[in-house]
Amino acid sequence: MARKIGSRYTAHQILGRGSAGTVWLGEGPDGPVAIKLLREDLASDQELVGRFVQERTALLGLEHPNVVSVRDLVVDGNDLALVMDLVRGTDLRTRLERERRLAPEAAVAIAADVADGLAAAHAAGVVHRDVKPENVLLDMQGPLGPGGAHPALLTDFGVAKLIDSPKRTRATKIIGTPDYLAPEIVEGLPPRAAVDIYALATVLYELLAGFTPFGGGHPGAVLRRHVTETVVPLPGIPDELWQLIVQCLAKAPASRLRASELAARLRELLPMLVGMPPLDVDEPDTDPVEEPPAETAAEAQAPGGERARRRGAVPLVPGARPDSNRDTHTSMRVPAPDELAGGALGTARAPRASGAPRPGSARHRAAARRRRVTLGIAGAVLVAALGAGAWWATSEGDHSPPPADSHSTSP
Repeated sequence: MARKIGSRYTAHQILGRGSAGTVWLGEGPDGPVAIKLLREDLASDQELVGRFVQERTALLGLEHPNVVSVRDLVVDGNDLALVMDLVRGTDLRTRLERERRLAPEAAVAIAADVADGLAAAHAAGVVHRDVKPENVLLDMQGPLGPGGAHPALLTDFGVAKLIDSPKRTRATKIIGTPDYLAPEIVEGLPPRAAVDIYALATVLYELLAGFTPFGGGHPGAVLRRHVTETVVPLPGIPDELWQLIVQCLAKAPASRLRASELAARLRELLPMLVGMPPLDVDEPDTDPVEEPPAETAAEAQAPGGERARRRGAVPLVPGARPDSNRDTHTSMRVPAPDELAGGALGTARAPRASGAPRPGSARHRAAARRRRVTLGIAGAVLVAALGAGAWWATSEGDHSPPPADSHSTSP
């Protein structure tokens, strides 16, 4: 199964598949590497190959402890590949799917690492454009940080920019993963460093809550929420942390912090998060839906009773999940202004309290029926009580003694 990649590298086994290509465990002159082999249709695009070569210097020069370094770019026949450091660990999406949400201290420590990596990239003039849990790797061989978090490294720099060529996307298309797209991208503006801050704040929200602030439902609905809705507060976290998340999720790019500022602020908050347990909230529902049929209800439940939720993945390590609706570089139409204006203005979907029934579900309807019956009984009791009071008042009046000037006298 081994195959040569250029003249210096050999790919031995597949570690994972993504929408942009396949990641292999490989060997190079200096030892093991991860090789991201882009799809053949991308390799045959001469314009893309030219952009690939143009980006070589910027990508190879990006070195930081929280960035998965690109060692080489290979253009050889039908092969177009990035050769990267091999990280011994897992991606953040895999950990999220296993634990659903993280303790605030660990979540903030991971986000601070990623912000440090982004700060180095932005200083070098590189915008990631696709920050999400699939593109954050956890180094299981590195020292444990606050909250027991493993060092976090951001990977896949430059891939979104390489693939996002005018010929491929034109002005009516956008590139990225819907849940993490900044409003300015949805509105068709060019991506700047602030889009990475917005995406990282979305990831931090997801690490804390177990779901993204604007995700759920059709991709078009998700895009509209980014532009028209405000984020709902998460109960149970310090106000300082919440205000930081809100600032980085601001609709106006200029209102967001820079990556270096965000990293510093997050690390300042770590002492107040020590020992804080994961939040206890449930994901809000996009639309009222019926409970799954009996034959599919078991399939909808993951081990441990959690509802299974598919996520996309572009992993660089073994054991990752297949791709799904959150693939990188999903091509979507930019909504027209009237479509965005027609969205639900105001606050985004509110998280449900843990254990609360989903709106529209059988449990929700049964609870509503019980409330109506209870209110009906209470109303009947109230009417009966009022009627009894009126009868008592009337009875008292009928048995009162006659007035003093009307009593009978002796003959």
